[in-house]
Amino acid sequence: MHLTRVFLTCLRNAVIREAMFQANFVIQIVTRAFWFFAQIALFRIIYSRVDQINGWSQDQYFAFMATGMLINGIVETLFMPNCANLSEQIRTGRLDFALLRPVDSQFLVSVERINLAMVSQILLALTLLGISLYRLGEPVSLTQAVCYLAFVAAGVMFFYSLMLSTACSSIWLGRNQSLYDFWFYITVFARYPRSIYDGRDAARVETGEVLQFAFSWILPILLVVTVPARIVLGTLHQPVLAVVALTAAVAGLVVSRVIFHWSLRYYRSASS
Repeated sequence: MHLTRVFLTCLRNAVIREAMFQANFVIQIVTRAFWFFAQIALFRIIYSRVDQINGWSQDQYFAFMATGMLINGIVETLFMPNCANLSEQIRTGRLDFALLRPVDSQFLVSVERINLAMVSQILLALTLLGISLYRLGEPVSLTQAVCYLAFVAAGVMFFYSLMLSTACSSIWLGRNQSLYDFWFYITVFARYPRSIYDGRDAARVETGEVLQFAFSWILPILLVVTVPARIVLGTLHQPVLAVVALTAAVAGLVVSRVIFHWSLRYYRSASS
């Protein structure tokens, strides 16, 4: 209950901040909408020339795309601004204010700033998902819906863990300006279904399947979007992938928390 009040206070502050800079808020929404519709147009052009891409029809791929946008939208709404700001807090010593408050420090630095403009991407993603499922004509059971939401949450947890662990490196580096670059490069792989990386010939075996193995079993970036998408589509034929995705999300949360508290042991506050 205490953490809920803190989160609601941060949300209220976000609303006030966006009301003060309305033009910036509108520009962010327009930019995101343009990017969204540009992606839709691109793949509509591609699918106008082919029926499937490695087993994914147009509407199936749009459901996958919507799932990726949904996870990305939640992460960028709640956690990206805070993990990016953690570097500046460490450099200037303002992290002291979070550490001295009577609330969990990791929770506070993770939700202090909320990017409300990214809520528009969440709404667009949900709209695209609903249209895609309607066009497919396959009913989604309650079990599928619950499992889908659970694995979307797992995807958010996984990406949050990666971002927080990377942001903690600022304690040693002084300033970490590569977080957005890191996020972009990581999400590039998650934008496409896992099956896209299947090797069909010798050249692709050396590249695609190496990437598929590494980002499925070592750092399962390919699973956090593919698994929930296949669950809602009813095409998940390898339950072990779901187990790996869920395990990675939980392990990531535990490891990132350990890294955060371990990093604080080396943090030099503004008074030290």
